[in-house]
Amino acid sequence: MRITRSSDWRDALSFDMPFRAADVAPGEPARCAACPGDADALPRTDLWAVKHRHPTNPAGFVRFYCAAHTPKAPARPVAAAAPARASRAPRREPARRETIPKRQAPTDIVRAMCPDCFVEVSATGECGMCGQRI
Repeated sequence: MRITRSSDWRDALSFDMPFRAADVAPGEPARCAACPGDADALPRTDLWAVKHRHPTNPAGFVRFYCAAHTPKAPARPVAAAAPARASRAPRREPARRETIPKRQAPTDIVRAMCPDCFVEVSATGECGMCGQRI
């Protein structure tokens, strides 16, 4: 089964960033994804929506969390300094190989046919159907 993308409110969320559930998806009270199953539903103003990555769905999936279970936002990556070059030696282009085109198999070869059976005869010259030598 192939999952196709659709456009909805989850597309506006960034991956692994917590957002107030009431701001992105207003509605009825909901349960925290990390709390036990018998926990009471909380109002959406007390919940956080987090969009997670999914291995087969590029759009990901969203779960609601209470304040105690909200995953921390990932730290912003620090840009690495560009490595200094020791010398300005000219870059060499890789050598280009000439490719030889492959010969195509001949398609208009006339092969020996049995005059009685109208089947192609093998290289031995004997018909495989009736046994006649050609």
